[in-house]
Amino acid sequence: MSILAKNLSKSFDGGKTYALQEVDLEIQQGEFIAIIGLSGAGKSTFLRAINATNAPGSGSLQVLGKEVTQLRGKQLVGLRKQIGFIFQQFNLVKSLTVMQNVLVGRLAYVPLWRSLLGFFAEKDVSIAKRALDSVGLEGRYHERARNLSGGQQQRVAIARALVQEPKIILADEPMASLDPKLSEVVIQMLERINREQNITVLVNIHVLSLAKKYAKRMIAFRKGRVVFDGTPEQLTEAKIDEIYHVDQAMMEKL
Repeated sequence: MSILAKNLSKSFDGGKTYALQEVDLEIQQGEFIAIIGLSGAGKSTFLRAINATNAPGSGSLQVLGKEVTQLRGKQLVGLRKQIGFIFQQFNLVKSLTVMQNVLVGRLAYVPLWRSLLGFFAEKDVSIAKRALDSVGLEGRYHERARNLSGGQQQRVAIARALVQEPKIILADEPMASLDPKLSEVVIQMLERINREQNITVLVNIHVLSLAKKYAKRMIAFRKGRVVFDGTPEQLTEAKIDEIYHVDQAMMEKL
């Protein structure tokens, strides 16, 4: 079991606003899942609960056999080391080289003194080179990140997640800043990584056509609740209308 959520809820404003409500999900190791829904539906909150960036509120959330709510200190660091996170805006240090950005993903594996000095062993550099080669950036190791296109920067972010040697990759709207052609390249890359390396991949995605084309399983959130969990073939037009319908109460929040 990769991820197991039972009655998981997360509230803000003293319980007035729920980002997650009574979420029950089982995710097996090696699944490729697209998470869909409107903005504010709970998609990002769910991903950030998995790696404990946002602590779950109530209920149970087990990730790689560990109860997230009970982890502290080194145990929490140990869990996060196994979870790669890919952001919408890439989160690269633009003044650093491609290699330097990717090696950030190895920090949890090196002694503190090495990380402070920016000194990485040859093993770490080799792992980083393999990751960059696998996303089509061979030979670009020493270019500054700011000189890359948006699609290339997202590839660097994917390589940075890969060098963690993760069991889970969480991607939060990784195609939102890219044009349609580059968006498909990125999701193809994530699907290939999932297939070849048996890494569990969860992708928050706003392009429904790409989600249906590449995901084996789709999970939809609405107002913090899971309202669909099935295959792309099971996602009917009626269900899509239910997931994306904007009612008056939601309009007033926009």
